[in-house]
Amino acid sequence: MSSGAPRRRLLMSWSGGKDSALALLTLASQPDVEIVGLLTSVTRGYDRVSIHGVRRGLLEAQAAALQLPLTEILLDPECSNDAYEAAFFDAVAGARATHGAIEGIAFGDLFLEDVRQYRERLLAGTGLAPLFPLWGEPTGALAARCITLGIEARLVCVDTTQLAPTFAGRLYDHALLADLPPSVDPCGERGEFHTFVADGPGFRERVTYTVGEIVRRGDRFVYCDLLPAQPNVKHPRASHRADGEATAGAAEVLPSR
Repeated sequence: MSSGAPRRRLLMSWSGGKDSALALLTLASQPDVEIVGLLTSVTRGYDRVSIHGVRRGLLEAQAAALQLPLTEILLDPECSNDAYEAAFFDAVAGARATHGAIEGIAFGDLFLEDVRQYRERLLAGTGLAPLFPLWGEPTGALAARCITLGIEARLVCVDTTQLAPTFAGRLYDHALLADLPPSVDPCGERGEFHTFVADGPGFRERVTYTVGEIVRRGDRFVYCDLLPAQPNVKHPRASHRADGEATAGAAEVLPSR
C-alpha cells in the first residue's frame, strides 16, 4: 500500500478492559487503519461504565492517556434492548457529526458467536463495518500476550456464579492466570470477570488510581471500586448496579483480603 492511500476510519468499542486495549493495539499496528475515537456505554445516574462498574472519571482518564476522543452511549439503569440500540445509534450519529466519515466499529470480542452475530445485525444497513481484530485467537495465548506486552489490568467485576469473589481486585498477571479454575476462560470471555486497564502500549501516561472497597451487589456480582487518584478528594461509596443496568439488591462491603 502506498503511503498516500486513504486509511479506514474506525471507532473502537471500548469497555476499558484488557480485550479492548489489545484490540486497539492490534489495529494501531495496521497502516491502513485510523482509530478516530472510543465508544463506551455509560450508565446514567451512576456515572459508571456499564457492566464493568468503573467510574466515569477513570474512563475519561483512559481516553486522555490514549489521546483519543470519547463518545458515550448513555444508558438508563433500567435499560431494555430497544433502548440500548436507540442510545447506540444516537451515539454513533454524534460521533459521525464530530469526526466525519467513519467506516466501521471494531470490537474486542473473542469467540462468542451470538455476540458477534448481534453486532453484525446491529450495524447492518448503517454503512459501518463490524471488525473483530482478535476473533478466533486462542484465549490462553491472548492472555499471555496481554501480560507480555505490559498491559496493566485489574479485575473490577467478578461473576460469583463462575469465579470466586476473592478474585475481585486482583491484578491480571501470570499468578492470576495460574489460579483460575479450568472452567474459567483466561480472558473471561464468558463474563466470568471484567477488567480495567491503567497502562500499556499506546498510553501516553499511566492512569493512576487507588483500590477502594470490594462490594457485593445482589447475590451474583462482586465489584472492586477503583478511585481516581486525586489529592484531597473524597469519593462517595461504591454505587452501581450488579450488572451495570439490571436492578440489584443491597450492597454488602466485603472485608479486605
